[in-house]
Amino acid sequence: MQIEALKIYCDVVRFHSFSRGAEENDVLQSSASQAVQNIEENLGVTLIDRSCRPWEVTDEGKLFYDGCREVLEKYNDVVASVKRARASGNAVIRVAAIYSVNMRDMTQRVQEFARQQPGAKVEVEYAHPDRVLERVLNDEVELGIISYPDERRGLTVIPWHEQQMVLVCNPQSRLARLKNVEVTQLREETFVGFDTDLVIAKKMERFLKDRGVEPNVAVRFDNIEAAKRAVEAGSGCAILPLPTLEHELQLGTLAAVPFANARFTRPLGIIHRKGRKLYPNTEAFIEVLQNGGSAKPARNGNGARLNGEMRRVRPRRGKARR
Repeated sequence: MQIEALKIYCDVVRFHSFSRGAEENDVLQSSASQAVQNIEENLGVTLIDRSCRPWEVTDEGKLFYDGCREVLEKYNDVVASVKRARASGNAVIRVAAIYSVNMRDMTQRVQEFARQQPGAKVEVEYAHPDRVLERVLNDEVELGIISYPDERRGLTVIPWHEQQMVLVCNPQSRLARLKNVEVTQLREETFVGFDTDLVIAKKMERFLKDRGVEPNVAVRFDNIEAAKRAVEAGSGCAILPLPTLEHELQLGTLAAVPFANARFTRPLGIIHRKGRKLYPNTEAFIEVLQNGGSAKPARNGNGARLNGEMRRVRPRRGKARR
């Protein structure tokens, strides 16, 4: 039996009229009468005694009416809940992203999405990688953006793009004068690194060790912004994603040197809880990220493009700007 037929029956009984019941459901009176007759045939009982005038609801009909009312009320509640959830999910897309995602690029993607999907809103929260994972797994956000998005239990990973890793140093450093740098040239260098529980720390140190360099890490941080400030202060050099250096390269407070004969990248991925139903707007936002997510090539203070082949740029004379 269909929900529509149950509603017709309840309306017929409620108004004690086949014509009013039909009108409430936008059907012909004959259709309402046929719907009730089909229910009676399926149940094998008489619900409405038509032998008397006016007709009467039988005892079985009253019992069935009370049960149908409960079913219809529960059905309507469920439909309303689903619609509210869908409206809420479509209205605001919550995203948790690591601090070191390119915020300028992310802002551009959010603005582009807003142009394509008027009325939809994206809320981006920047957090520590562990917090991003926690928010996604706890279903507190629709999407997460993390680096090195390996296949973790309970997560679906959507590859996004890879960021070139470069050597970062103070502009007054001898390394800043190089067109590119061999990893073996870093044996005597002091490094600004990351907390050992972060994936980027393990990847960086493995990259150096595989090429014969035992990293001498003087200080460690849990985020890229703090590492950049330490390099600016002369605490050592670092290995960082190129897109995160755009502002400092424009100001000339940091220098970036690509690696010679060694490819080192940091993959970024979009994640969501495995099995989570993604609303159409969320899927549309993922498409915007994937289609326009590649970070624009950064430039240093002298206007040299720092992407792939990098031409030699002499550091500025005098003290670096802070």
